[in-house]
Amino acid sequence: MGLGKTSNVEPPEFGAAADGDADRNMVLGKRFFVTPSDSVAIIAANAVQSIPYFASGLKGVARSMPTSAALDVVAKNLNLKFFEVPTGWKFFGNLMDAGMCSVCGEESFGTGSDHIREKDGIWAVLAWLSILAYKNKDNLGGDKLVTVEDIVLQHWATYGRHYYTRYDYENVDAEAAKELMANLVKMQSSLSDVNKSIKEIQPTVADVVSADEFEYKDPVDGSVSKHQGIRYLFGDGSRLVFRLSGTGSVGATIRIYIEQYEKDSSKTGRASSDALSPLVDVALKFSKIKEYTGRSAPTVIT
Repeated sequence: MGLGKTSNVEPPEFGAAADGDADRNMVLGKRFFVTPSDSVAIIAANAVQSIPYFASGLKGVARSMPTSAALDVVAKNLNLKFFEVPTGWKFFGNLMDAGMCSVCGEESFGTGSDHIREKDGIWAVLAWLSILAYKNKDNLGGDKLVTVEDIVLQHWATYGRHYYTRYDYENVDAEAAKELMANLVKMQSSLSDVNKSIKEIQPTVADVVSADEFEYKDPVDGSVSKHQGIRYLFGDGSRLVFRLSGTGSVGATIRIYIEQYEKDSSKTGRASSDALSPLVDVALKFSKIKEYTGRSAPTVIT
């Protein structure tokens, strides 16, 4: 799609990929990548006008906790019922079975709707094609297509942009990983100390206004899921999230989700790495990940 090695061939206007069983999806425009967090937000924002199945309105929308808050902003602006759930599709399934959610998604390339209680990559691609068709309905045979990039840029101009990245540290010593997470929870007891530490790392970063360990009470069956990730929420809508998985004998994986919200439309076109740089610096130094794990860099950056 023109984002990899340079090629003399002009890329297509729209591209999509799926994994082997097509439940996960990736959407691209010409030389333009759509993040999964933006994708679900854009589908939700355009669903009623663009997709006949949703013509009578959305019952609600949902995202997994580590997914960016782009969907939250859409839900607030369109006055939609909104749910933030732990990672795991069963939580979306409960909401959809109960008629409480129409569109949902997660940062790990899963997007779905209540036509089926599973993530559906083919559906997500068709949803994007429906949005493209709607945006171009008065433009058939015209010179200039309203492109995937145009749709995303318009979305950012309306709702702001959530710059987003994920750092994965794989096969970390399990005890060291648990100590790191325990320290992050302990520090949440004093937000003034947290903000003092953060300002020493990056004085321009907004203040942390709340911090917790995410837990979820399912509105359908009343079950409670605890210890679902550690959150630091900033006054400007930015977030740092830390999650630990696989604490068995082989080693653990620490995932750090770094999200910088920008609602100034003159600043939504920056390179993602530039916009995220101060918060990345805060995440790595504040968590002391190098000290705890001995790792100077993540295994994978998404």
